[in-house]
Amino acid sequence: MRLTDYTDYALRVLLYLSVRPSGLSTIQEISDAYGISKNHLMKIVQQLGELGWVETVRGRNGGLRIAARTNDLTIGEIVRKTESDFAIVGCFAERDTAAQRCVIQPHCRLRGVLAAARDAFLAELDKHTIGELAHPANELAALLGIAAIAQVPAEALAAGGGPS
Repeated sequence: MRLTDYTDYALRVLLYLSVRPSGLSTIQEISDAYGISKNHLMKIVQQLGELGWVETVRGRNGGLRIAARTNDLTIGEIVRKTESDFAIVGCFAERDTAAQRCVIQPHCRLRGVLAAARDAFLAELDKHTIGELAHPANELAALLGIAAIAQVPAEALAAGGGPS
């Protein structure tokens, strides 16, 4: 199974925003970090915003940030929303056209095998969340050119302290 660049880039945007939980990021920053066209990312970010997975702030000092619940999304959920076609072969297509009909379809067991493989692929993606894949955050952030995330010792949090 192969995912489209659209889905790949959507996952990358969410990972980027997940490792930079404070402050706003721009599409240009994400584009630069991954070496991806800004134009490609604009349409993806728009959809991620419409889905409520990314918060967008307009204006001169605007940007993007990950929505609160997004880190709990499974990779499978994201793939299902960003991929437009899971028809591995022509006989999986929703519309039955002459070009997609196969003479052995009434007794073909290959279709069932391929459907099971697709379902297993998605089931594996459902086992992992964006938040899980964004760890260790500092290592990913460094690779993306994002400043290190301040680590607050558990004792400081318990005492009511925070990063200084």
